[in-house]
Amino acid sequence: MRAVVQRVSRAAVGVAGEAVAGIGAGFLVLLGVAHGDVPADAVALAEKVVGLRVFPDDEERMNRSIGENGGSVLVVSQFTLLADVTRGRRPSFTGAADPAAAAPLVEAFAAAVARAGIPVALGRFGAHMDVELVNDGPVTLVIEVSGGRLT
Repeated sequence: MRAVVQRVSRAAVGVAGEAVAGIGAGFLVLLGVAHGDVPADAVALAEKVVGLRVFPDDEERMNRSIGENGGSVLVVSQFTLLADVTRGRRPSFTGAADPAAAAPLVEAFAAAVARAGIPVALGRFGAHMDVELVNDGPVTLVIEVSGGRLT
């Protein structure tokens, strides 16, 4: 499971001109699910994201977590994060889990974040989404989990 975590001032998702979800300050998490990912991966990744200390403290140092900062998380599934571009010019997406396996793991990730007391919004799984964000910092991190452990 791979996540691109962006600290944002605000983020929103739309589908076909319809607003689907949006948040104020917090994280936009682009989430890719790979073949073989399991619920323990979703939980481990959620715990890591919730615990990241990348929000400024009173001295403007990155020293607060999203819970301490009072932020929200917008989760957007993105199978293209698992693209293999080592050969040719067309990415291969064979490493991405099929939708029937990926959707429940995206939900499991969001549920684990919510259990930590963080408000969560979700994009629409499998839809062509318009994602808008204002990256705050910018702060962008890539996190990978496999077998319930960070890799």
